[in-house]
Amino acid sequence: MAEGFRHRFVAETESQRGGLPGLGEVLSRITAQFTLEGALGVIVIGASRLSVIERQYGAEAHRRAMDELGKLVVEIVGDRIGINDLVVSGETGRNEIVVLIFRETVEADFYQREIPELRRALLEGLEKRGNRVGYPHLKQAPPLEMGTGAALRNPFVGAESQVSAALRKARDDSDLNERLLARHRRKRIFELVLEGNIYSVYEPIVEVETRTVFGYEALARGPEGSDLHSPLALFAAAEEQDLTFQLDCLCRKSGLAGAQDLPGGVKLFLNVRPSTIHDPNFRAEALRRTLDQCQLSPSDVVFEISEQESIGNFDIFREVRDYYRGLGFQIALDDTGAGYASLESVVELSPEFIKVDRAFVTGIDEDPVRQELLRALQSVADQIGARIIGEGLSTLEELETLGRLGIEFGQGWLFGKPTPLRAV
Repeated sequence: MAEGFRHRFVAETESQRGGLPGLGEVLSRITAQFTLEGALGVIVIGASRLSVIERQYGAEAHRRAMDELGKLVVEIVGDRIGINDLVVSGETGRNEIVVLIFRETVEADFYQREIPELRRALLEGLEKRGNRVGYPHLKQAPPLEMGTGAALRNPFVGAESQVSAALRKARDDSDLNERLLARHRRKRIFELVLEGNIYSVYEPIVEVETRTVFGYEALARGPEGSDLHSPLALFAAAEEQDLTFQLDCLCRKSGLAGAQDLPGGVKLFLNVRPSTIHDPNFRAEALRRTLDQCQLSPSDVVFEISEQESIGNFDIFREVRDYYRGLGFQIALDDTGAGYASLESVVELSPEFIKVDRAFVTGIDEDPVRQELLRALQSVADQIGARIIGEGLSTLEELETLGRLGIEFGQGWLFGKPTPLRAV
C-alpha cells in the first residue's frame, strides 16, 4: 500500500519539480473517488507562518519550503493511508497541505478512529522533523495549524460542493484549534514569567591555542520536556504576549544566580537586549548589589548583544555599551554574520569580543571562502582591538583551522553540551 502510494505520488508530481499536485488539478479525481466510496475525510495542515519566508527571501524560497512540507507529510502518512487516498497542496493562494481519505460508507467510523490517529502521527512527525521545512531560513520548526473535516456522499448535492464544505470544516477546525493553542500558550508563558520557572545552563568558551576554558555563556532554558524548553520557543511565546522585557530580565537574573560557582578568572557571557538599560535592577547600584550576592565583579562579566538587534539601532547600542562599559563590563557582538551589515556593525559598535555566527564556522576546514571571510574579519578586529570567538564548533578540524587563522577563542558542542555550572 505504501509503495503504491509513493510510486503514484512520484508519477503525478514528476512534472512539478518535486511539488505536490494542486487541489484544483485533481478535483475531478477527488469527486469521482468520493462518489465511488461514499465517505471522505480531510486533514488540512496550514502553513500560514511560512509566508515570512516569501516576504524575506522570495517566492522561490517559499516554494521550496512548501515542497519540503509536502514531502514530509507524505513521509509521515505514506504507510498509513490507502492507494486511492491523496496528499495535495491547497487551493491557489493558500499555504496548506491537504490529506484526503476515501472510505466506503460502511467504514464511516474511520472519522473517529483513523483520522485522529493520522492527525496524531502528523503532529508528532512535524514536531520531530519540522526543522527541515524552514531550513535554512528559519531557526526552528514553524508552528503549523491542523484541522479535520468529513463528509458522507449525498447524491442530491454536487460532490464538488460537499468536498468544498468538508475543506471549510477542516479549516474552521484548524482555526479553532489554533485559537485554543494560543490561549494555552498565553496562559503558560504568563505563569512561567510570574513563577520565574526557568533555569540556566552554561556553554564553555575555550582558548583555541591552550584548549583551556576562558569563559561560559549563560543560556536560558524553560521547563524540561516542555515545548517552551528552548530559548527560541521561550522568546517567541513571550513576544506574542508582549512579555519579552520581563522574560529578558528573568533570564539575566537566572544567568547571574547560576554563576555563583564560576571558577576564578573565568568570564561569564550574559545575553542582554538593548532594553536592558531600562531595567531598574540592572542600573548601577542595584546591579552592583546583585553581583556582590553572586560573588562576581563587573570585570568578570561580558554582555552579549545580537548583531541583528543592533542593526538600525546603533545609537541605542552605543548608549548601552557606553553605560555598562563605564561600570567595568565588557561587550560582545553576538551572531556576527547572521545579519546584512556585519562589518558595519563591528566598526560602528567597537565591541571587545566578536562572536562569529556558526554558519561561518561549520565546515570551515573544508571551505576556503569561509576561511577568507574570517581572515578579513580578524583584520578588522585587530584594528579595533577586538577578539573573535567562533561559534558552533563541532570538530577538531574546525578548531585547528581557527587556530591557523589566528582566531583566539572557540565555542560549541566540541567542548561539551551546556550544563549547570555545578555539573561542569
